[in-house]
Amino acid sequence: MIAKISSYTLMGLKGVPVSVEVDVNNGLPAFEIVGLADTAVKESKERVRSAIKNSGRSMPTRRLTANLAPADVKKEGSALDLAIAVGVLKASAQLIADTDGTVFLGELSLDGSLRRINGVLPMLISAFGEGYKKFIIPKDNEKEASFVDGIEAYAIENLKDVVDHLSGLKIVDPIKKHDYQARVSKNVYDTDLSLVKGQAVAKRALEVAVSGGHNLLFVGAPGTGKTMLAKCIPTIMPDMTEEEALETTKIHSVAGIVKDSDGIVFARPFRSPHHTATTVAMTGGGQTLRPGEISLAHNGVLFLDEMPEYNRSTLEALRQPLEDGEITISRATGSVNYPANFILCGSMNPCPCGNFGSAEKVCTCTPSQIAKYKAKLSGPLLDRIDLQVQVDEVKYTELVADEQSETSEVVRKRVNRTRLIQKERFKEDGILTNADMGEKHIKKYCRLSEDCEKLLKTAYESLHLSPRARSRIIKVARTIADMSLYDDIKAEHILEAISYRHS
Repeated sequence: MIAKISSYTLMGLKGVPVSVEVDVNNGLPAFEIVGLADTAVKESKERVRSAIKNSGRSMPTRRLTANLAPADVKKEGSALDLAIAVGVLKASAQLIADTDGTVFLGELSLDGSLRRINGVLPMLISAFGEGYKKFIIPKDNEKEASFVDGIEAYAIENLKDVVDHLSGLKIVDPIKKHDYQARVSKNVYDTDLSLVKGQAVAKRALEVAVSGGHNLLFVGAPGTGKTMLAKCIPTIMPDMTEEEALETTKIHSVAGIVKDSDGIVFARPFRSPHHTATTVAMTGGGQTLRPGEISLAHNGVLFLDEMPEYNRSTLEALRQPLEDGEITISRATGSVNYPANFILCGSMNPCPCGNFGSAEKVCTCTPSQIAKYKAKLSGPLLDRIDLQVQVDEVKYTELVADEQSETSEVVRKRVNRTRLIQKERFKEDGILTNADMGEKHIKKYCRLSEDCEKLLKTAYESLHLSPRARSRIIKVARTIADMSLYDDIKAEHILEAISYRHS
C-alpha cells in the first residue's frame, strides 16, 4: 500500500513542496529513504521507528520505502520527520484518515514528541501561497505560526496526539491568530538617546541617517560614545510594520534564532558581529546556505565596531549588498537570495593609538602608521557610507550637567514624520527611503538650483569626489530638506550634506 503525505523543505527563504510517498511491501524488513536526502533526513528513519513504537503503534516488519519527491531537489533538516511517520502509519493501515490537503511539519523525538523546527514561518507562507490551508506543526512553533493570516494550523505536542486528532479521537483546536499591533512594544531597548551626553553634531547626523536610511561612520577617540550612539539607532527608527516584521522573522526563523516567547521579531534588529567574524558569517552560506549577519540585520542596523580591525575581504563583501539591498549566495549545492536592506553603522579611531587630533592627548603614531590604519577601509567602501562624522571628546562639565537632552521618543516622532514624507513621495516607485533612490529618482525628486549646483561642483573638484559620492550627497541633502519640511533642496542642505562626507 502506498501513502502520499504533503510536507515542505526550505531553500533559502522559500518553502519547497515535498510529497512524501511511503510504500509498504513484502520482503525482508528494511527502511529506505530516497529522493536526494541529506544526512539529517536519512537519519529520520531511526527517529521515526522509535517514535512510532513509543507512541503505542507498531513499526511494520516489512520492506519500507519512503520517496521524497521531487527527487532532484535536495532535502535538508528534520522537518520531514512527521510526514514520514504519518506516511508509514497510513501505508501500514494503522491510520485511516483523510490527510489530503494537510501539510505535516515537525521533527520527532525518540519518545514521539514533536520538536521545534527552524523556518516554519517561510514554509507556511509558501505553502499557503500554493493553495494549502491546513497544517500540523510542533507545539513549540505555535506562536510563530499564529501571525500567518488565512491558515488553519494545529500545534500538537506528540505523534500520538497527531494520530488521535486525524482519527477524530482527540480534536485539537486550531491556533488563534495573534494581533501584531498588540505585540509591538515601545520599551525593548536598554539605552536611550537622552543618556548620551554632549555630541550634538553626532546626534544630528544620527537623526539624518535614520530619517533617510543612510549609512553612517563615527570617527573618534576611544570612550567618546561611538558605540553608545550606535546602540541608540534602533530606538529612533520607526516601529516595524507587520509586513516588515514577517519578512524579518522569516530570516531569523531560517537561522533558528526567533524567541519562543515572542514568535515574531517585532523590534528592529541590531546586529554587532565581532571583528573576527568570517566572510561567510557576514554574508551567509555554509552547507545549508544559512543567512549571514547582513541578512539578519535586514530592516534594522548592522554595527561594525572598530571597522579597521575586520578582515579586508569581509568588509569588501559588503559593497554589493549596500548597493542592491540583497545578496545572492551561490554554492555548489545551490543558489539562494536573501534580503539585506539595513543601515550600516561603523566606528573607528582616528589612528591606532586613538589620540590623533586630540587637543589634550598626545598621539604616538607615525604618519605612516596612521595612513596604513586608515587605508584598511577602502575608498569604494567609504564611498558607500553617506555620513562620516567626527565624534569629539566630551568635556567634564557636559558629562555632569543636569540638563536633560532629547529622548529617543521625541526624535523618533520627527523621524516618523520625515519617513512619511518619503513614503508618500515614493508610493509609486517601489522604494521607501531617500537612501534607496536610483539615478532616475534623483533626477525626478532632487532638482537642484544653480547655487546648489555650484556648491556641488566646488566640492566635487576640491574633495575629488566620485559620481557615486555626488549622488549620495544629493540623497542626504534631500533627507535634510525633508526634515526641514522643504519641498526643494536649498544651498544650506547641500552644505550640511557635504560636511558629512569627510570627518
